[in-house]
Amino acid sequence: MEVKKDNRYSRSFKDLECWQKAHEFVKAVYAVTKLFPEEERYGLTQQFRRAAVSIAANICEGYRKLSRADKLRFMNIAQGSLEECRYYVILSLDIDYIDQDTHDKLEYLVNGASWKLNGYAESISQNKGISDDF
Repeated sequence: MEVKKDNRYSRSFKDLECWQKAHEFVKAVYAVTKLFPEEERYGLTQQFRRAAVSIAANICEGYRKLSRADKLRFMNIAQGSLEECRYYVILSLDIDYIDQDTHDKLEYLVNGASWKLNGYAESISQNKGISDDF
């Protein structure tokens, strides 16, 4: 049970463009939050990192689920974490932890991950390459 991509089957979650974009976003979040104030270590820094990691991790976990409903559940959790991160990007700018250029970079990355994740979830819901037959 695998998802088609460019007329070939994916062999790993790493082949999914939505995971690739999410992973790129996670790395950017880690780099940016290293620069947050020390007093945020157990506050915004930790929350932002957890939510970012949750996007990519739920894509991974959902990738191996057998039923469409299970796959979609994990993609939905990833989408929720992605929206949480959108807020942290806005908040980080508003409280001057990041500048406008950094905000724009993070927003670009999160939008790219969102677009690909939404496409993947839509593909799953449309049953493209996925069967609930066991």
